[in-house]
Formats: sequence, C-alpha cells, structure tokens
Amino acid sequence: MKKFTFIFYFLLNCLLSAKLFAQENNAFISGKILDEKYHPLENIFVHISNNPTGVHSNDSGCFKLSIPSETPVTVEFSAANYSGYKKIFFAEKNQTLQAEIVLLEKTTTLADVNVSSQKEREQAGLIVISPEKAMINPSPVNGIEGLIKTLVGSNNELTSQYSVRGGNFDENLVYVNGYEIYRPFLVSSGQQEGLSFINPTLTQNVDFFTGGFQTKYGDKMSSVLDVTYIHPAENHGQAYVSLLEQGLSFEGLSKNKKFTYVIGARTRDNRNVTKSQPTQGNYIPSSSDAQALLTYSFSNKFSIELLGNYSKTKFTFYPQSEQLTASVFSPLYAADYGADIDFTGSEKDKYTTAFAGLTFIHKPNKKLNLKYLFSYFGDNEKQNTDITGSYIFGNRDGNGNIDTDPDNLLGEGITQNYARNNLNIHLWSAQHLGSYNGGKNFVQWGLKAERQNVTSLMNQWTRSDSAGYTLPYGGDELQLSNVLQNDEHLNITRFSGFVQDNILFNDSSAYALQVGARFNYNNMNKEFLVSPRIGFSFKPKNWQRDVIFKASGGIYDQPLFYREMIGLNGDVNTQLKAQKSWQVTVGADYSLQVFNRPARWVTEAYYKNMWDVDPYDINNVSIQYYANNNAKAYAYGIETRLFAQLVKDADSWISLGIMRTKENINGLNYTDYLNAEGQVITSSSQDKTVADSAAHSVGWIRRPTDRLVTFGMFFQDYLPQNKNFKVYLNTIFGTNLPYNITGSTRYRNALEIPSYLRVDMGFSALLLDAERKQRSRSPFLGVKNIWASLEVFNLINKDNTISYTLLKSFDNNTYALPNRLTPRLLNFKIMLNW
Repeated sequence: MKKFTFIFYFLLNCLLSAKLFAQENNAFISGKILDEKYHPLENIFVHISNNPTGVHSNDSGCFKLSIPSETPVTVEFSAANYSGYKKIFFAEKNQTLQAEIVLLEKTTTLADVNVSSQKEREQAGLIVISPEKAMINPSPVNGIEGLIKTLVGSNNELTSQYSVRGGNFDENLVYVNGYEIYRPFLVSSGQQEGLSFINPTLTQNVDFFTGGFQTKYGDKMSSVLDVTYIHPAENHGQAYVSLLEQGLSFEGLSKNKKFTYVIGARTRDNRNVTKSQPTQGNYIPSSSDAQALLTYSFSNKFSIELLGNYSKTKFTFYPQSEQLTASVFSPLYAADYGADIDFTGSEKDKYTTAFAGLTFIHKPNKKLNLKYLFSYFGDNEKQNTDITGSYIFGNRDGNGNIDTDPDNLLGEGITQNYARNNLNIHLWSAQHLGSYNGGKNFVQWGLKAERQNVTSLMNQWTRSDSAGYTLPYGGDELQLSNVLQNDEHLNITRFSGFVQDNILFNDSSAYALQVGARFNYNNMNKEFLVSPRIGFSFKPKNWQRDVIFKASGGIYDQPLFYREMIGLNGDVNTQLKAQKSWQVTVGADYSLQVFNRPARWVTEAYYKNMWDVDPYDINNVSIQYYANNNAKAYAYGIETRLFAQLVKDADSWISLGIMRTKENINGLNYTDYLNAEGQVITSSSQDKTVADSAAHSVGWIRRPTDRLVTFGMFFQDYLPQNKNFKVYLNTIFGTNLPYNITGSTRYRNALEIPSYLRVDMGFSALLLDAERKQRSRSPFLGVKNIWASLEVFNLINKDNTISYTLLKSFDNNTYALPNRLTPRLLNFKIMLNW
C-alpha cells in the first residue's frame, strides 16, 4: 500500500510539473469568427490539426486557443454548415496572437455565380454573382454589370445599364452596403458614360434579383442589385492597367482589428473605343472616381461605417465627318442608300457626383441587430452641345461614294443639334433598419425619410433644313423640332418603410415563407402607396432529386422621380402618379450532376400586369418619358439558366429567356385621310383631295424593351497541362427591338433595331505566382500574383445597330439610316495582387 501511494504521488507530481512547463512555453490565439456578412458565428470548433481537443466560439464569435510556442502550428476552424478553414500560426513564448476568421457557408454546387448558400435556391429571382468574375470577364464594361448582361441580355456594349424582364434602365434598384445608389440622369449615349459606382475590386458579395424581390427592397418594378463591400481580414492590395481602364485598391485593418479600411481609385478613358465609332472626329472622354469604406468597432455591440464616393466624368467631342449606309434587299432590286455628313461645332459634357453614408450599428444581443443610416448624394450635370451637320443623301456606288448627280441625288440639307442643359440634385436621407432572429422567425423592418432638391434648367432643340427649307415648314416663322425647355425647382419629401417576416417550417418538407408589406408617401403628389409581397419555397424531402420549388408575388410600385416627370417638351408634371404593377413569379431550382460535376438548372416563369404606366421612348441610352399615366401594359416570359463546370474547376453558365411585353396608350390615335375613291392619301397618291377621314386607335403595341429571345453565355477553359493559361468567352444575343420616332403617333413601332449579337473573348496567363520560389532580391517579393490578359471585343465583327438617323429626301420621304456600335477591338490588361 505504501508503495502504491508513493507511485501515485510521483506520477501526479510529474504531470503537474509537465503542465506548468507547458504553460510557460505556450502561446495563445485570440480572435473572432464571422460569416460572409460579418455576423458573429457561435459554436465554431477551433483546434490544432490532428488534436481532437480544442475550444468553441461563444455567442459573440470570440475564442481563445492555447498553442505551442516557437513552432509553426496549423489551426483548424470547422462547423457542420460551414466550409473548413486552416491557417498556420507562429508565436513567441506567452505571446497572444489576434485573428479574425471568415467562414463561408458550405457550397452544394459551384463556388461562384451558382450557389454560395441555400438562400439563393430558396428566393425567387435571386442570382448570387462572384465579383472576382467581373475582373476576368472580357467586356468593354469592366464591372459587375458586364456579368449581369450575360444573364439578362443587352443591346449596347458601351453602357453599364441593363434591362430586366421588359423594364427599362430606370426600373432597376442598386444598393451598396444598404444605401440606394443613383447615377447621372442626363446621359444620352453610352460613349458619354463614365465609371459605374460599383468597384468590383472592393466588392465581396453580390445579390442580383431579376424580379420577385422581397419587401425590404425599395420601390422599383424590375430588379435589385444588392452589393456588399469587403470587410477585410488581412492587408491586401490590387492594381490593374488596361487600354481602357486603370485601378488601384487597398484593404487592411489595424493591429487591434477594430479599424478596417477599403480604398479604391479608378480612371477610365474610352478613346480606344470611341475612335472606332462611325462618326469621325476628336473624342476626349475621361472618367475617374475614388471611394472608401471605413469601419470601426468599439465593441462587439457597437460599430460604425463610413462609405464615400466621388466621381467625375467629362466627354468632349469635336465631330468631323460620318458615313451612314442602309442596305435594301428585295426580290426586285438591291440598293445601298447612304449619307455623307460633314460637321462643325462641338459637344462638352460634365457629370460630377458625390456620395457619403454614415452607418451606426448596434447589436444589443445575438438576436437583435439595429442600424441607423444617414446619407447625402449630390449630382451636378452640364451638357453643352452645338453641332451642325451638312449632308448629302443618295445611292452609293461600288466604291462607296454617293452619286452627286442632281438627277440621282435623293436629298441634301443641314441638321443642327443644340443643348444647354444644367441639372443639380441634392438628396439627404435618414433611415433605420432592424432585424430580430427568433429562431423560426426572422423579422426585419425599416423606416426612411428622404429629402430631394432638384434644380433643372434645360434648353435643347433640333433644327432641320432640307433643300433650303426648314422642317417643319412654318412660313416666315422658324420652326424647331424636339424642343425641350424648362426651368424648375423641385423639393420633394418622401417617407417609406417596411416590415417583413421570414418564417421556417419543419415538417415532411422544408418550407420557407417570406411575407411583408412596405409603404411609400411623398408630398409632391401626396400619393400613399402600400405594397404587400409574399415569397414561398419548399423542398420535398422524400424526392431522390434535389429540387426546390419557389414562388413570389405582390405589388411593385415605382413612385415619381425627376426623369419620369419630364414630358416631351420639357414640362414637369408634378402630379404624376406612381407606376404600378402586380407580379407573380414561379420557378424551380434543380441541383444535379453534369459530366460528374456539380451543376444547377434554374427555371422561372413570370407575369407582370401594369397600370398608370408612363410611356417612354428609348434612343441609345436616353429615355424620353411622356410624363403621363395614360397607359397600361403587361410582360410575361420564361427564363432558364444552367450553372455548371463544363470544364473541371472552371465555372460557366448559359442563360436563355423568352419574353413579350406590350402596352396600350390611352388616346394614342391616328387619322387616315381618304380621297373620293375611299383610298388612303399618301405622298404617292395622284388624287390628294380629301373626301373623308377615319380615326384609328393604335391599340396594343410593343414596348421599347420588347425583345422576344435573349441568350447569354459565360464560358471558361484552360490548357489541360497548365491551368495558368486560361480562356474566357462572353456571348450575348437578342432578337430585334422596336424603335419609335419620338412624338410620332402614327408610326410608333414603325422601325426595328435588328438582332444584337456580340462575342467577346479573353486570354489570360499567370506571369508570377508567390507559391513559386523567388529570388531573395526579386523586385516582386510580397507580390501574390501577376496576370496578363488579351481581350478581343466583338470577335465576329458584327455591325450592331443602336439607333437611327432620320433624313428627308427631296420628295419628302423619310429614310432611316442606322447608327452602328463598335467593331472588333483589342484590349490588353495586367493585374497585380499583393
């Protein structure tokens, strides 16, 4: 017994001594674990690799782990619903290292555009986009919007704007870190556009809703682009240089991890694109911006964010000449009509915007999240145009020259375009956003007050002269066309809010329900709007196939804003009502295997019924409203998309949409004048004596965005022997669009813009990789990688049409000559990360 007691105490003493020795030689890792949205994660298991013991994070995401000192240690972070993460640490004796770890929800299919979480599969219309793809996507628009176009279609590669499910550009909502983002309002062509607000190098998450979006999003009728900027967990930088755009960005955090910053600056010069335009001249486009997101965390419960952006765009143009051609083919003859135009004058445009947003975040406990957001948006726009074009119009010969023989010449004249437009907008807003996580119920709410000050001074017109006569002819009085003039000062106060409950059910199937309503009121027309919305999804548990069915429906209104209020002559209709719609979306999300690799096939059908519609015409990217709620409209269609790895480890997608949208404009009538024989009198009629007339209603006609078929594809590939050499293919196709002559009743939908086809290709090569051993004196120490890319825009050199120039002939007939977009172009880009 004494011997046993001695051995027991001897072993106990050894264990205690070893423990004390280990403590003296140990170090610690202390930190916080967050999800993709930078919310704290509870119960994450933290341990040293190959060691079954460890610690769990608390309800604030915090943890502290003991590790051996003075030796590299691999620490693992894991949980059932999150992708595992490993990181190597090295610490001195008794040192405490600080770490902030971000875990991603486990992916069930692709890692990028397709699935990053279950929410994408459950919510109608939602596509989660990888911002990294924006930097490799071969497109003249270097940003998130370039990727969106492959999903919803486009007819203009020079603009970052897009049309979704029959809506126009103004029907799309854009948010960055909870703030609604605005763009310049007077831009009339893609070549005038500057940089998009969204900087892809600063972007972490992108949620894009093609329709059926939730109550928490604002009052528009088509889509939502919800962007979250990076919350850095380490110091990082990126720079890129191309023939079109240059950018530099930094992200990092302080030693105590309380302060983080994301800063970016960009410049863009479209000269390489604009110089290829049919109109020859001296193009001087330039655009630059700087933006930053700064955050400071006082504690686990209080933090603040500051988001700022300043952007300036200039477009100066001295046109010289232009050649337009329209080919006519028929069973009887073929002809090439053309116009040669010589210009004098210039266009000078300037667009300056500034944004600042301050957010206070309060998290009283792990269930309640409160935000208070205050923002300012300023917009200063100036357009100065005075360009006169002298043209001759006739048939082109085999050499492309116009036959100037007076007997063969079809027409000649002068067109003068004049504009002196000034617009100033100041917008202040204050809002509160809150959420409460009650387990099966996740409740969200919000209130917002907004003040808009708009000062508009506009004077623009067109003077047309054909064969020495001003058109339209007004005798001794000079007649101008396309006259738009105003001098307005508007002050609008808006109030809006919403409440939404996200409900989870547990029974034989996995059900999720989103139900809520939002309101909107403004003191301009004193219209009070209520918009209830509902979303629903379920996944049958007993099915062998992984399918989620989803649906959404509700009221989607679009209250008046500055652009919708301006009529054809520039008058501002302050009593314009909101455009209104009810919408229904149903769909299915099928997770499957393609080539033994994960894929998703998503299909949605939708219907929109609209009333109090404000009709409009589109010319290039300029939207001219009628400022009247005198139309009703509808849109319906079906969209299907396949997200797959057609090549292993290279995400690609294919999108196909079929859609029809039409409108019926009240009072849109035209009159036919008949001669004695009851024939409609035209310019070619011999008997032009009016004997009778007949009035006709135009009825249901195609809307300016009516495109029957859209197709988009983003494809990646690489060399089988070397993944560091990659190729990217971006393809967009869309069938024809109607083109309206502004202000014309009889000939609305008289013209069509032909089908749009665009193929862009990019080739990338990895020039430097930090994982490869570098020399100690290498100038690239600290650089992670360097990529070089060669991009070929409009690979097939397709002549796409964006609009028409209308010319009068000597016999008073009108000819439409197409304005073309860009031909084949090359772009070179280098990207560096450190």
